Amino acid sequence: MPLIRSADSRVSTTPNGVMTTLASPTQGDAAQAVWRVDMPAGNSGPYHACDGEQVWTLLTGAATVELDGETLGVEAGDTVVMPADVGRQVHAGAESGFSAIVVAPAGCEVYNPEGVSAPDACDLAPRGSDRLVPPWVR
Repeated sequence: MPLIRSADSRVSTTPNGVMTTLASPTQGDAAQAVWRVDMPAGNSGPYHACDGEQVWTLLTGAATVELDGETLGVEAGDTVVMPADVGRQVHAGAESGFSAIVVAPAGCEVYNPEGVSAPDACDLAPRGSDRLVPPWVR
């Protein structure tokens, strides 16, 4: 169905934030995955890589993005293009947190670039050298 009602959006909650799937192969039969990220102030996502390009646009707040060894300060209205297979970590602003819209190839897989899991990784994070498709891009 080409129309996805807000009430039908899929919500995935992790210790770091909330991902709300707006469109994906299993939600609207979309060829691209589109989701919203809401990350509270001071939280950080895990260090990881993705086998598909991701485009992040901050709607509100601020974040710091570590991308392939470079640190980028990002504010509402800014867009970051994250190339495939590049290590990245997103940190919410200490006072504001952030909301963002993300677009990536449907079914893209995330993985640990060095094949090592963070000791505090949540249940949805890849383990060791495993690759997985996060629920918000399925």
